[in-house]
Amino acid sequence: MRLPFSKMHGLGNDFVVLDATAAPIELTAERVRFLADRHFGVGCDQLLVVEPASRPDVDFRYRIFNADGGEVEQCGNGARCFVRFVHDKGLTDKTAIRVETRSGIIEPRLEADGSVTVDMGVPELEPARIPFDSGSDAVVQPLQVGDTMVPITAVSMGNPHAVQVVADVDAAPVATQGPAIESHPRFPARVNAGFMEVVDAHTIRLRVYERGAGETLACGTGACAAVVAGVLRGLLESPVRVHTRGGELSIAWQGRGTPVMMTGPAVRVFDAEIELD
Repeated sequence: MRLPFSKMHGLGNDFVVLDATAAPIELTAERVRFLADRHFGVGCDQLLVVEPASRPDVDFRYRIFNADGGEVEQCGNGARCFVRFVHDKGLTDKTAIRVETRSGIIEPRLEADGSVTVDMGVPELEPARIPFDSGSDAVVQPLQVGDTMVPITAVSMGNPHAVQVVADVDAAPVATQGPAIESHPRFPARVNAGFMEVVDAHTIRLRVYERGAGETLACGTGACAAVVAGVLRGLLESPVRVHTRGGELSIAWQGRGTPVMMTGPAVRVFDAEIELD
């Protein structure tokens, strides 16, 4: 069958976006991997599917698949692309929508300047709900990674993150520690590994090794988790500019019990069709 799609990105974190509002699309892990393949398919970090709402208090349902074919709970850069997609395609005339995800409801809003702000919800810090195997709820906890003990802060933004502070993000061991942290046995659902360099109280540099995708140019939920970790550690004050390799996000968080607000760009690169066996 011929499958229409849009190629989009948020700060270089790129997506194949599918419209399943009129009819369902049968997606197997093999098909997702084919579409995500940068040599034989379209190429993307994640595949996003727009579906009709399954409940009356939301506008759409949003599904996210990593490049390895696994379905995941949340994607911040994808959420911004989602609202740009449904608006550009005429699926809604609302600039603010409510979207159902596997991890709960998010509320992205298209701003007048073309950027998108997303209420990412209240971060989850309780280890069992991240999930993180820990007998402590301390903000900073030791994680044995090979021969190195890494101090991390575990946060869920609908998906799990392990954030560490590094002196120089360019020299951070993302390629070696990233995979080891992602599959660490203390994170039973695997985890996104964040490497954060604090520039000043309102500025960080960030790299993220994403669960099921490897290092990406930007990670929206990773930026949110890093700011939460930095505020909890007393290193940051809201709002915070997050510099990724793909560009800049603005993250605001007022502390425990309050939602994280993320603002950044969303770009539709092109629309096309692909033959999908």
